[in-house]
Amino acid sequence: MRFGRTSKAVGAAAILALALSACAGNTGGNTPSTTGAAKQGGSVGVAETNGFSSFNSGTADGNSDVNGHIGYATHSGFIYIDDKLNIVRNEKFGKIEKLSDNPLTVKYTVNEGVKWSDGTPVSAADLLLTWASGSAYYDDADSKAKTGTTYFKTAADTSGLNLTDFPELGSDGRSLTLKYSKPFADWELAYSFPGNGGVDVPAHIVAQKAGLKDAQALIDLLKGIKRGDSKSPQPVNPQLKAVADFWSTGFESKTLPSDPNMYLSNGPYIIKSVVPEQSVTLVRNKDYNWGPTPKLDEIVVRTIGAAPAQVQALKNGEVDIINPQASADTVDQIKQLSGVKMLLGNQLSYDHLDLNFSGPLADKNVREAFLKTVPRKDIVDKIIKKIDPNAKPLDSELFVPAQAAYADSVKNNGSSAYQDVDIDGAKKLLNGATPEIRIMYNKDNPNRVDAYSLIRESATKAGFKIVDGGLGKADWSSHLGDGSYDATIFGWINSGVGVSGTPQIFKTGAGSNYNGFSDADADKAMDTLIVTTDKAKQDDLQKQIDADIWKSGYGVPLFQSPDVKAFSDQISGVTSMPNQTGVWWNFWDWSRS
Repeated sequence: MRFGRTSKAVGAAAILALALSACAGNTGGNTPSTTGAAKQGGSVGVAETNGFSSFNSGTADGNSDVNGHIGYATHSGFIYIDDKLNIVRNEKFGKIEKLSDNPLTVKYTVNEGVKWSDGTPVSAADLLLTWASGSAYYDDADSKAKTGTTYFKTAADTSGLNLTDFPELGSDGRSLTLKYSKPFADWELAYSFPGNGGVDVPAHIVAQKAGLKDAQALIDLLKGIKRGDSKSPQPVNPQLKAVADFWSTGFESKTLPSDPNMYLSNGPYIIKSVVPEQSVTLVRNKDYNWGPTPKLDEIVVRTIGAAPAQVQALKNGEVDIINPQASADTVDQIKQLSGVKMLLGNQLSYDHLDLNFSGPLADKNVREAFLKTVPRKDIVDKIIKKIDPNAKPLDSELFVPAQAAYADSVKNNGSSAYQDVDIDGAKKLLNGATPEIRIMYNKDNPNRVDAYSLIRESATKAGFKIVDGGLGKADWSSHLGDGSYDATIFGWINSGVGVSGTPQIFKTGAGSNYNGFSDADADKAMDTLIVTTDKAKQDDLQKQIDADIWKSGYGVPLFQSPDVKAFSDQISGVTSMPNQTGVWWNFWDWSRS
């Protein structure tokens, strides 16, 4: 179950398809660091751009950056990803054993003593629920025929775990074994994300809330239902639907529920309080000893959307760590601060314009005409070059320039057709038509506002009537995929490991496929991709998929996102990380001098 999310400046779900090695450096403020010796205890404040909204960041609606960061700090699992994009196994939590290559068979065992914050042991039931929600095993939906049922509303790609039979549960009550029908490229990540270990939702609570007696009753229910078949859809199973619906929506909340069972932790921290759209306070889980042990007693996460406000909060000592929207002004403002360190680099994130395959853009000629008007070079020049003078428009949906496969893919993927604005070509394709296009974006994000304005100005010259569909940061991401717009500007960010992110976004009917893209050749290549373990062959398949995406008039990538992080020199242990976990990747190392 590979996982990715929309970038922090965006707001809700998914994944950039491939990895980029970290490329960050340190740039200090005006005053040299005077960091003293680190100590145990204390509190640190962290600024987040978006507000907390769900205690289950694995769902399509809950899968935002801030939900993921808080989920990461309050849950534990079999692995985490370090700042060099290595998979690190957490053997204090449990053991991953590959029992066989043919067929691929993997056993997961949770160690004794690992427990939820209500004292209930983390068990095979929790592992089974994670598998059920991430495998689509029970689904029999046919998206084209509009028949059958999709049970769990996950943002993750389900292709890999769907290759497994019903798991074998160990007699110890703490283990589960998966047997795959084919090789799976990302098998080591099958139980990763949103908390990088994938055991983030307590099965005993879901069972209770769905009307079952206990976790064993949930196991019995799941064991008694056959694999779904889209060619032979069955009536909805009401008990399974109750379980899946609660998993999908029951943990959504912008406030602290009155029932503490709704926010159980099995990780280093426990959520103490939530002030909607303002702050989330985390306190140390005193029972936790099954992973890296944090130094801090408390982390206060503050919602501060605007970059200047984050910088001011850092200056005032209201927060200690910020990761604001990157801009030249933001960098300059941080440089003026004393007692502050800054980390600059590139994120595993890119901004893009996606077009819906419905409404006025259902016509491929209209999509292509619209894309011919997008001033990608102008957008980069006016938004990104102030930070990175060498920045260029991104010409791939699946690769970034630091990857060897990027240049080769760009030569053949068809991006050359959209290098420059072509108003005459767009008019010719429109043939006198004047389509109305509603563009959705986060109007609280200055980079997206600027990109929208430049696109609107250019597209209007070709005859398009552009409607401003900008929404506030608290609202817009929940509308992804709901048909209320025709095009949208946002960004993907990923973990930097594995290949399952590609079908997560681009496969027909996938949980993070918001614009209705469907291509039989691309689907076939993605099916092959997830069972391909050779890196060179993976790259070749990704190049083919990249070309299929461009050929369809899917949309256009705009630019790879620059990254700016800053923190007080009284805080140690903060390092740069380009993926979706960001500075949080090693929060256990944070300390106050």
